[in-house]
Amino acid sequence: MHGNTKTALVTGGAGFLGSHLCRRLVAQGKEVICADNFCTGRRSNIASLRTHPRFEVIRHDVCFPLYVEVDDIYNLACPASPVHYQADPVQTAKTSVLGAINMLGLAKRTKAKIFQASTSEIYGDPQTHPQEEDYWGNVNPVGMRSCYDESKRCAETLFFDYRRQHGLQIRVARIFNTYGPRMCTNDGRVVSTFVLQALQGRDITIFGDGSQTRSFCYVDDLIDAITAFMEYDEDIPGPLNLGNPHEVTVAELAELIINLTGSKSKIVQCALPSDDPVRRKPDIGKAGKILGWQPKVSLEEGVLRTIEYFEGALSTVRESGSGEARGRRPVTV
Repeated sequence: MHGNTKTALVTGGAGFLGSHLCRRLVAQGKEVICADNFCTGRRSNIASLRTHPRFEVIRHDVCFPLYVEVDDIYNLACPASPVHYQADPVQTAKTSVLGAINMLGLAKRTKAKIFQASTSEIYGDPQTHPQEEDYWGNVNPVGMRSCYDESKRCAETLFFDYRRQHGLQIRVARIFNTYGPRMCTNDGRVVSTFVLQALQGRDITIFGDGSQTRSFCYVDDLIDAITAFMEYDEDIPGPLNLGNPHEVTVAELAELIINLTGSKSKIVQCALPSDDPVRRKPDIGKAGKILGWQPKVSLEEGVLRTIEYFEGALSTVRESGSGEARGRRPVTV
């Protein structure tokens, strides 16, 4: 590492959000250590950084301690889509809880500031709308989504207990639906699935009648908020909601993507999964007041950028003969 340059550890750094964050931190002049076990992260996401002198990759599972010297820790390691986190629910819970314990232990030893990528899923199927940070949520503790929802809630508990007991500098952000380039092509998330289905001229599959709502934040806006939160001088631990409060129905999103791609895809309905939230919209007033942050990228602009990325991904798949971008899983949101 070089002189007085700050060193940042990004767990899950080869994932969708992690890879964007790594790029931003490198661009800010920081030394960046990317730790990932490549369960859902992809080497292609960080390929352009691999030769950068201030970037390092460690293959590591956060369920085990990591011994490095760092100034800042960004804990993003955990499968974040239902398709991935329900594939091995026990491992998902371990990643959230043991990962939090191990990264908090590292922060305690190195006196590092530590960021926790929490989630809007801690609110469950909310009974208040929009969701404010002081809402405790409506979560099923024994359902199909519980491995993710409840382990993320436990991780928040651990962060605040380490702050109270050991004086750690923590930053906890509850991240709402985020989309953009480098999303996985097979994780079932609604934006990537709809875009792939539209580009391939297949039916667009929605759960129920598509009247459930989501609020979609473009990835660049989210990274702006995460870095601003970590750089904020005052000791504000959060939790902070980070997302875009522009609320749309899933059906409206499907229509938008059909229009922007010029696709002839038809919308077909599938059965609703259990514990699927009916409405999801963040109240970001706290983040706006503290950080002076507001999302800037409109849904249409962000979706157009995402379509451009997946057009390139599909072209690469066709040239290589790979089936990675088929996107045949049912859509999850």
